[in-house]
Amino acid sequence: MTMTEMPTHETKPGGGTTAGAAPSGGGARLATSEEAGPLVTELGRTTIADGVVSKIAGISAREVAGVHDLGGGTARMVGAIRERIPGSRTNLQQGVSVEVGERQVAIDIDVVADYGVSIVDLSTGIRRNVVVAVERMTGLQVTEINLSVNDVYVEGEDDEQQAESRVE
Repeated sequence: MTMTEMPTHETKPGGGTTAGAAPSGGGARLATSEEAGPLVTELGRTTIADGVVSKIAGISAREVAGVHDLGGGTARMVGAIRERIPGSRTNLQQGVSVEVGERQVAIDIDVVADYGVSIVDLSTGIRRNVVVAVERMTGLQVTEINLSVNDVYVEGEDDEQQAESRVE
């Protein structure tokens, strides 16, 4: 492959990436699926935004038994306020950040575990579920999933904090 035929990477608005080839003297050439993966073919290219991968990872992580919530303290606080607003929805990307490349993706997830679950088993389950979902739905290879367990949820903990109010 010559320098003018090397694949290029272009970042699109919204955080997604596309893969293609730099123009050569005779015109542009798309990379074959062997060079750029299943998202770039002779018929065109498919772009997957970072938010799409974040949402898939967030949903699949929440499906694992023992996951109470995703996100750090501030993100969860904002999420709790947002959920109290009529008509609002849960932010499925909360606590998930991704780096999407042409063929691969790296994922970071902040987790709040339920009290009593094995964090080792929980981590294994989250990784397994997220890898299967992301690779099946996007065709991207998951290179790593970094998990940060930020808190442990204890039943009734939120109720006690609200009951301590001294004014009405």
